[in-house]
Amino acid sequence: MNIGATIKSLRMRKGMSHGDIEKHSRLRPCYLSRVEHGHTTPSVETLARIAEAMEIPLAQFFSESGSPEGNSGVLRLREDTHFLRQIRHYVACLNDSDRKLVLAMMRNLAAKSSVQLVTGPLIPEKGLPRLISSTLLLN
Repeated sequence: MNIGATIKSLRMRKGMSHGDIEKHSRLRPCYLSRVEHGHTTPSVETLARIAEAMEIPLAQFFSESGSPEGNSGVLRLREDTHFLRQIRHYVACLNDSDRKLVLAMMRNLAAKSSVQLVTGPLIPEKGLPRLISSTLLLN
């Protein structure tokens, strides 16, 4: 874990500058820069001052990817498990051809980096649900 990179990421997400943190923590911008670039390791007391200035809990510096949930990896795993159970339930009634089609669609969606407009039905036969024209698929 790189605490400096985490601090920088959280600071930037909150739209704060080194000066903003200095106003509330009395830590010099040059010191904050050294911490963010990994040249200095702050004490727990200093981390507490930075967290207070950023109005976040101290524990957020130590959570996965700085998420406010604190244990986001476990939360994401639960969501993924639920999602995969739903997929398994619906895929069970598909034949091999339809399974390959669903897999190809998922690959294409995962490969896209922006929102795409999809029009018309994806699978007109077999009574599977159709996408209504102008349905937005988000990555």
